[in-house]
Amino acid sequence: MKTAAIALSLAALQGATAFTAGGAAPLRLAGRRAAPVAMEATVREWDMKAIKSADGSPVQRIEGLTRKTWKFNDIGKDRVQVALESEGRPVHADIQLWIGPDWTPFSLKTYSEDGKARPIKTLVGTRNKQAMIEVQNKGEQDFPINAASGYASESMAKLPIEITQMTDGVRIDGNALRSWPISEGAKQVEVVLHTDGRQLNAKIELLNAPNNPKQVYEVFTNNGDLNRLVVCFDVPEAGNTIRVVNLATVEFPCYANINQVE
Repeated sequence: MKTAAIALSLAALQGATAFTAGGAAPLRLAGRRAAPVAMEATVREWDMKAIKSADGSPVQRIEGLTRKTWKFNDIGKDRVQVALESEGRPVHADIQLWIGPDWTPFSLKTYSEDGKARPIKTLVGTRNKQAMIEVQNKGEQDFPINAASGYASESMAKLPIEITQMTDGVRIDGNALRSWPISEGAKQVEVVLHTDGRQLNAKIELLNAPNNPKQVYEVFTNNGDLNRLVVCFDVPEAGNTIRVVNLATVEFPCYANINQVE
């Protein structure tokens, strides 16, 4: 009788879960942040074919030492998508945002060793103003590139905020650098650099050896919140590292968020 009473008391303390088929319910550890869920690369629409130019024109060929511009007049949208690629030769180009006749609040220098394996893919904020995107091919005449620019889709326009919410940001002080090894299973790496509204002057490099940059982005903007740098790296081979260098002085820290897509 005494043994039966003890058993009934234990069952009462355990509650209904003691009689649930399959055993006790799993424990939930409070205070831990859920691991970010990687989205499929196709959902991101980074591919140049997904870009629809504002003027309805197809992908433009830009010869070496020439330029191409796109106009954007919809003030209800604030994000433009830009993609550059080649037939396998290097890509060396500058991307600039123009607002008004003489204001360039965002400037991006880009480089890729192989514009087919690692095309340039980025998002540029227009600050809900009438704007123009200029792409200037800095390469020689023997190195033409293809370029496309258009308003980002609704899902792509949310990326600057979405990636910062689903990943942990790392503070990088002025004149400092941080690096992240890329897992072997990663197909793409998305990077967001931003500030609290102060200037952003930084460089992102994709390294395949200790000092062998395969792809480089160097940005300057007077407002690293309105014009966050959002880029996507294709990773066709293993053994890569992302390195971010804050080129600004110590009073201009920036924050980096890294998202690996498998």
